[in-house]
Amino acid sequence: MATEPREQIAARIKASRTIAVTSHLRPDGDSLSTAMALSLMGGLLGKDVAIVNHDPTPLPFSGFPELAGIRIGQIQAADFDTVILLECADVSRSGQEGLAGAYKINIDHHYSNTPYADINWIDPEAPAVGEMVFDLSRFLGITLTPAIAEHLYCAIVSDTGSFQFSNTTPRALAAATELTRLGASPIRVTERLYNNNRPEKIQLLGLVLSTLTMNGRGNIAVISMFRRDTESLHLKEIDTEDMTTLARTIKGVEMVMFFKEMGPETFRVSLRSKGSANAARVAEHFGGGGHIHASGFTVYGPYERLIREVPAIVETLLDGASQGPSGPSD
Repeated sequence: MATEPREQIAARIKASRTIAVTSHLRPDGDSLSTAMALSLMGGLLGKDVAIVNHDPTPLPFSGFPELAGIRIGQIQAADFDTVILLECADVSRSGQEGLAGAYKINIDHHYSNTPYADINWIDPEAPAVGEMVFDLSRFLGITLTPAIAEHLYCAIVSDTGSFQFSNTTPRALAAATELTRLGASPIRVTERLYNNNRPEKIQLLGLVLSTLTMNGRGNIAVISMFRRDTESLHLKEIDTEDMTTLARTIKGVEMVMFFKEMGPETFRVSLRSKGSANAARVAEHFGGGGHIHASGFTVYGPYERLIREVPAIVETLLDGASQGPSGPSD
């Protein structure tokens, strides 16, 4: 019997007739593009693959015609032989509630994953699940089409911040090179991911950046986005990744905190860090999680209090990590 997870996953996919693929809540480019690649790979093997996510597809991916077939809602486990969960630390992270009896495959590159599935493939050294699934294709014995290669390339570009983040490793670059050789178009991916902004988005960017504050040491930048601004610009859906990326370019900044108003006294805080600053550990302190340099959590209370208290706690956490006996570790 195969013991290597890639061999086990390949064998299960080949033995399945119907497969569901799902992502984490608030799906991102890595999970969405990888799900699309898995769907097309399954098609080459004659499998019936459905992508079912709990949350809607965000911009800019909601504008991609090939992603229009993604179902939003709950997976009916009885309808599928196998369910593949991408980047879900546990089942609850997917938002899917009826998977207790389903045969599950868990593919993730977050170190915080708790093996919960029938097959668990967890590789914290992988730059993206897109790169992992590219590797899986060898075990499936299929030749990638240009469309599949482009989805996997898009997944890697999305999760590495267009090859700017710390997960831009030799593995990431080698996979991107090979996927380009197989037909992925870097120019087309860049155009679709980054050159599709509406004028209102640029106006919102100005409003968000106008909220910029720094701590005394200059290593923490804080920006905020309020519902009144998105509503006044008639923006119901907005991609905000580039807002944190801009703040992260400030010289000396180790951590960016982006407060996004989700409801009355409810704020989603996105963290982006660089160097030795561990965003995942900070997020976990507040009950959240994610990557070492890209994480998030939710806080509740009046904005005026949160904007004082939360950054102060984060500064203490960063100071404590830097003063540890061996410094931060991955």
